Amino acid sequence: MIIGVPKEIKNHEYRVGMIPSSVRELTARNHTVFVQSGAGNGIGFADTDYLAVGAEILPTAAELFAKAEMIVKVKEPQPVECAMLRPGQTLFTYLHLAPDLSQTQALLHSGAICIAYETVTDKQGGLPLLAPMSEVAGRMSIQAGAMALEKSRGGSGILLGGVPGVEPAKVVIIGGGVVGSNAARMAIGLRADVTILDNNIDTLRRLDNEFQGSANLVYSNSENLARHLLTADLVIGGVLVPGATAPKLVTREHIARMKAGSAIVDVAIDQGGCVATSHPTTHQDPTFIVDGVVHYCVANMPGAVARTATVALNNATLPFIIKLAQQGYRQALLTDPHLLHGLNVMAGRLTCQEVATAHQLPYTDPLSLLN
Repeated sequence: MIIGVPKEIKNHEYRVGMIPSSVRELTARNHTVFVQSGAGNGIGFADTDYLAVGAEILPTAAELFAKAEMIVKVKEPQPVECAMLRPGQTLFTYLHLAPDLSQTQALLHSGAICIAYETVTDKQGGLPLLAPMSEVAGRMSIQAGAMALEKSRGGSGILLGGVPGVEPAKVVIIGGGVVGSNAARMAIGLRADVTILDNNIDTLRRLDNEFQGSANLVYSNSENLARHLLTADLVIGGVLVPGATAPKLVTREHIARMKAGSAIVDVAIDQGGCVATSHPTTHQDPTFIVDGVVHYCVANMPGAVARTATVALNNATLPFIIKLAQQGYRQALLTDPHLLHGLNVMAGRLTCQEVATAHQLPYTDPLSLLN
């Protein structure tokens, strides 16, 4: 198979779809890998590193898209990239289509086979290709939140862990999944006062066993959520409905009643955000203020620690890339039900029920297109 790895063009996005060690695994199996010149420069992988493992370097994205049978990226394709996709070409990347109608329509128009990292599943019902970035984003959320609380950023001027004689900040984490548990580990490590809300009792039991009393674990309902939001210094939004738009758990009324100078990090912003007042921001301009509450809503948070994030992502995606290259998309999808869950768009049809529901568009059973 001919595989193309373009340079990411989203604002301050330095990650790359395949690192040299991953490329070596493909070229050793006699696949051709084209890498756009400079694709890995931002994280220390030079063109010469790719050449050394058998890749070929192409100067432009247009040439790469034209030659490749499968495109491996990190972030969702931008409009100019969607326009370069063609019928029958495979795209393997994060898509996050539920809150993005324009991208959904562009991919439907392309006729490409679009497989989303974030909806690929595993035997335990987890999301193995989303998990590494959720781990990174969860840990980063505390760093970002700590900065948002600084007075110069519009925050209240509170240090997360306090100092002897001064109480620490109250950190409220909504959702006890991968994002929430990783955020909690960082916040606890900084000696903040941490509360985690989740509506799954089994999740709360797991977190209770892990944190051994160092975090307050609260069942999430509307009353408990409102009560803790009003006393929070920092809120981390880490809720997820796989493939679907994130529920708006933090309402406009909540924001209006929160403490002035408090901060929110909406990690769910890739799926539309779990805060009613959120909108996507960039690393260049990461925050905005609504009713005195600082909002951090960067849609590609792990891009700030691009080297770590890229290697972690490649560790998870490589087995699936190899399977797609070895078997072709049709056979790979038919023989792997977990990879099949990642198929969002095929031949101008929506094959992810959650995305179809979000946009009120027709859904097509993927097996009807593959068989």
